[in-house]
Amino acid sequence: PVANATITPGPPALQVRAGDPVTLRCSVQVGSAPVTFTWLCDGREVAQGPLLDLGDIDVGHSGTYQCVATNQLDEHRVFRALSPELALEVTPRAHWGTVAAGVLGSLLFLVLLAGVIRGCHWWHCMGSTRTGEWGAPVTAPLFPKPPGPPTPSHTLRYPHRAPPEPKSPPVENPVATYVELLGPNGQPWEPSDIYEIL
Repeated sequence: PVANATITPGPPALQVRAGDPVTLRCSVQVGSAPVTFTWLCDGREVAQGPLLDLGDIDVGHSGTYQCVATNQLDEHRVFRALSPELALEVTPRAHWGTVAAGVLGSLLFLVLLAGVIRGCHWWHCMGSTRTGEWGAPVTAPLFPKPPGPPTPSHTLRYPHRAPPEPKSPPVENPVATYVELLGPNGQPWEPSDIYEIL
C-alpha cells in the first residue's frame, strides 16, 4: 500500500511573488506501482499526476495544497496516502505606478531638503555679512561726519545728555597747556580729523 506521501517544496508554507514560476512535486516513500496522484487546492481537485505546474502564478493561486497518492491491490482494495498540507502564499508585485510614485516622492523630498540646506546657508552668509567675519560685529561710526569742511572744536558734546554740572566754580582766566591727541594708529590727530560730534 502507498504511504508517506510528501510535497516538494515541503510544507508547511511556501511564500512566492506573483509572476514566479512554481512547480510542486508529489512522491511516496512506499507504494507498489502503478501509483496515481491527485492534487487538491482548498479541498477541491485541481489536477492529476505527480507534478503540479502552476506556471507564472498570480494571487489567485494562493491556497492550501495537498496531494493524494493512490494504488490498489484489486478492484475491492484501494489504498490512499494523503500528504501534509502546503500553504501557498502569493504576494503581488509592485506596479510601475507605485514604484514611480515612490521614486517621485523620494526625489521631491531630496529637492526640498536641498532647498532647505541652501536657504540655511544663504541665511548664515547674510548673517556673517551683517556681523562681519567670524561673527565679530561690524563697527560703524555712531555719528557720521557732518557735510562740508571740517570744523575744529575743543568741546565734546554728548547727544541726548545734558552736560555735567561743574562741581567747582570755573577758573577765571584758564591757562591752556599743550595737549596731544593720539589717533588709532598711534599718530597725533590732525586738526582736520577733529570734528564736533553732535
